[in-house]
Amino acid sequence: MFLCGDVMLGRGVDQILPHAGDPALREAYVGDAGGYVALAERRGGPIPRPVDFSWPWGDSLDVLDEVAPDLRIVNLETSVTRSDDFVPGKAVHYRMHPENLPCLSAVRPDACALANNHVLDFGRRGLQETLDALTDAGLQAAGAGRDLASAQRPAVVTMGEGRRVLVFSVGTESGGIPSGWAATEGRHGVALVPGLSASSAAEITDRVRRLRRPGDLVVVSIHWGSNWGYDVPRHQIRFAHRLIDGGVDAVHGHSSHHPRPIEVYKDRPILYGCGDFIDDYEGITGYEEYRVDLRLLYFVQMEAETGKLAGLRMVPMQTRQMRLRHAVPEDTQWLRDVLSRESRRFGSRVDLDRDGVLTLARREER
Repeated sequence: MFLCGDVMLGRGVDQILPHAGDPALREAYVGDAGGYVALAERRGGPIPRPVDFSWPWGDSLDVLDEVAPDLRIVNLETSVTRSDDFVPGKAVHYRMHPENLPCLSAVRPDACALANNHVLDFGRRGLQETLDALTDAGLQAAGAGRDLASAQRPAVVTMGEGRRVLVFSVGTESGGIPSGWAATEGRHGVALVPGLSASSAAEITDRVRRLRRPGDLVVVSIHWGSNWGYDVPRHQIRFAHRLIDGGVDAVHGHSSHHPRPIEVYKDRPILYGCGDFIDDYEGITGYEEYRVDLRLLYFVQMEAETGKLAGLRMVPMQTRQMRLRHAVPEDTQWLRDVLSRESRRFGSRVDLDRDGVLTLARREER
């Protein structure tokens, strides 16, 4: 199973693709999305325009072809729309022109998580267009919909021998999602979790029990927490544990701009934050200590019969010229040191293999 952090194909990334949309922004410091392209070029060098649809993924596509995972899950943190309905009160808006959707298709996602803080940046009309564009492209989505039932419905990926993986997508206000974005019985929106409480976890796991069949695996993709820092609050840990206690096989966390700790609980993986994967942040300064230019492809191997974790390998990348490239050894070692240090309190250790891949080396019960 391939997992990654936030895939943000709007704003500057959209501008270098073949069908650049309206570059107008309503940000305090940048009024044109092309400004983010200029910042990236100032740091990494000229970017040809237009690039082909595979450009932002760069070397990661070769890695995916080599590993050939059975399942690919991404958090699509971009509205796919022509709408100019900028949602008021937000500092940042992400939109991608629908004709640039082949860029997303290039990575061949089996499921796109949508319960995040940018999918409604251009209102409910923009969300409707996003849902229609994904459907027309043959891409499954979860976490947002035309009403509460559709927003809560998981993506169902059929594997070999009739096996299925159910991918649920949920989001929280701590991940920047406005409370007014919650889907209701009669309103478009996202599957918003009203606080990381025992009752909220039970509501999700009750849905899991109703929908899963014998042999199914279940992933909950959750947008939560702050953008920066390695601390994982106790309420997030308790919530993740409750999900697994209730039958979830993997917790795919995202929202932070950099990777966060990894835990194995009852032989199930919890990725508290996968960091960014595709974005236009390359030339933005500040928070350099977190090395936001470094990205990870997570490959989670699970036992089909039991759902237990069999292995976790992570391939380091670096973004340059808005394109993912293999990280150099020094940067890979930096990632290893940070992840191992921050995951130690969860009983996890990360090792660096000779092939430059990071591996979860030890799993202890908590």
